[in-house]
Amino acid sequence: MPHDTAPPTAGTTAHAGRPIRILLADDHALVRRGVRLILDQEPDLDVVAEAGDGAEAIEMARAHDIDLAVLDIAMPRLTGLQAARELTALKPGLRILMLTMHDNEQYFFQALKAGAGGYVLKSVADRDLVAACRAAMRDEPFLYPGAVTALIRNYLDRARHGEETPDQILTPREEEVLKLVAEGHSSKEIADLLFISVKTVQRHRANLLQKLGLRDRLELTRYAIRAGLIEP
Repeated sequence: MPHDTAPPTAGTTAHAGRPIRILLADDHALVRRGVRLILDQEPDLDVVAEAGDGAEAIEMARAHDIDLAVLDIAMPRLTGLQAARELTALKPGLRILMLTMHDNEQYFFQALKAGAGGYVLKSVADRDLVAACRAAMRDEPFLYPGAVTALIRNYLDRARHGEETPDQILTPREEEVLKLVAEGHSSKEIADLLFISVKTVQRHRANLLQKLGLRDRLELTRYAIRAGLIEP
């Protein structure tokens, strides 16, 4: 897929005549600095807010007028995928790009379901990210070559078997609880982070075990790793 890195034409920004305002979220400060350097070199791109995890990204989105969120997938508290779902509901007009080190079909399909309009690999961010930002503001999808292959293969597999991708097994809240349990947080800590009662946390945890057919925290953690909620 060609990558157009030429300056944008009129109408590619949210409002003609001003830069695209970007929220950048990654839990590694060095990565944020590097990505910001790439973006701030462009006259039509302006990083106006940064976040160190998915929950902070949502706070920053509430506090700043932004056009585009660039989210790392693997972050503490809330992943980029979880944050993307929240941001899509919070600001329906917001464009979202996922930035990841993982060339992973599962993450890619989850990113699309979460509302992302593009998927950029960190290894080639210096080449692809600027073009991806501009494409997002034109409401055009931006996919790296491996993602295109994955899309085609997935479509053909589903067509061959006459089946659609099943809906997500867990609710967004159950997914939040699962991630925090797998990260080692206590029920009290989870309750404080999600602003719910300890009893509600325990109920979610019991529901998770029953729904997934698992026995304990260790098995929940393994499931969370397979589901891409935390890194191994």
